[in-house]
Amino acid sequence: MRTPRLLCFLFFAGLLLQAQSALAHKPSDSYLSLRVDGDALSGHWDIALRDLDVVLDLDRNHDARIDWGEVRTRLGEIDAYASSHLALSLGAARCTLAASDHQIDHHSDGAYIVLSLAGRCPARIDALTVDYSLLFDLDAQHRGLLKLDSGAAANTSVTTAVFPADKHVQTFAVGATSAWTQLRSFIGDGVEHIALGYDHILFLVALLLPAVLGRIGRGWTPVPKLSAALWNVGTTVTAFTLAHSITLSLATLHVVQLPSRLTESMIALSVLVTAIDNLVPILPAKRWIVAFVFGLMHGFGFASVLVDLNLPRSALAISLFGFNVGVELGQLILVALLIPLAYAARATRAYQPLALRGGSVVIALLAFGWLVERSLNLRLMPF
Repeated sequence: MRTPRLLCFLFFAGLLLQAQSALAHKPSDSYLSLRVDGDALSGHWDIALRDLDVVLDLDRNHDARIDWGEVRTRLGEIDAYASSHLALSLGAARCTLAASDHQIDHHSDGAYIVLSLAGRCPARIDALTVDYSLLFDLDAQHRGLLKLDSGAAANTSVTTAVFPADKHVQTFAVGATSAWTQLRSFIGDGVEHIALGYDHILFLVALLLPAVLGRIGRGWTPVPKLSAALWNVGTTVTAFTLAHSITLSLATLHVVQLPSRLTESMIALSVLVTAIDNLVPILPAKRWIVAFVFGLMHGFGFASVLVDLNLPRSALAISLFGFNVGVELGQLILVALLIPLAYAARATRAYQPLALRGGSVVIALLAFGWLVERSLNLRLMPF
């Protein structure tokens, strides 16, 4: 097999592996907020009722809704399950932590039970180790999102972290945190978010697959020079970045809020329509226009993490900037991996039928499944 064809094959194989991972449902999140005061711990833990239903079968009457009556009779089981999947320690010494109250709250993506937490460590807390393992045995895509407040009331510092399955134990210094440390934390959160956001990734892939081609009528032809491909990529990524930065800022600052079900459905629709356009032209020929218009909706999706973390206003500027930088870094990594392969394989006989059309069909099918799931509030994709 000649090198260009091998590159094309490797590219499409990578896309199929990405698609296989994306068959899992949209990653679920829980939100753990902790505050340190000397040796004392307090806070709350928000866990989606739909996730607990998978574990504890809360919807006993199977009417597709979980009410307070169904939750109230199972509080002991919920507490036991949650406490068995969260451990806090100070060095080798275990800290106590227990739920003292319960309530139901609504996040952007549905109803959550809120466990009010209180606990204590054997000594003053200067470094807290968190071992988070909720739902990882059932859903490898699940993430725990931590907000850790420390310091005096007048000088509170905020640290955020993401707990994926492969990084479930993390240690955090407690005390005044520098702005640079907080910024790095939010940049990391942004990179994590784009890495696990399969719908965002596949939208970008659908946009970038034709970046090494030029449209002629209803077909495509390879661009003659690398400069033409880089111009296509640059304008597309810049338009997408500008658009989602606008709505990310508006949503995080609570200027504009959209229901999560609408946002996620529109994101799935944007992926579907963009993939179809690679097969049959239905959108404007200038891809940057497509990237900008659909990017506005993706920004609301990016904002869901920051909005649901309920960060204090003092941390919003750093969090917003850092998170956006992280998202852009994640996008640039994707571009750096995708475009050289696509450019090298663009003129081969395999690129258009295999990578462009075949890849777009795979993306369209996945996006259609997401659209049905999200718009009708169903679960069709296998766990």
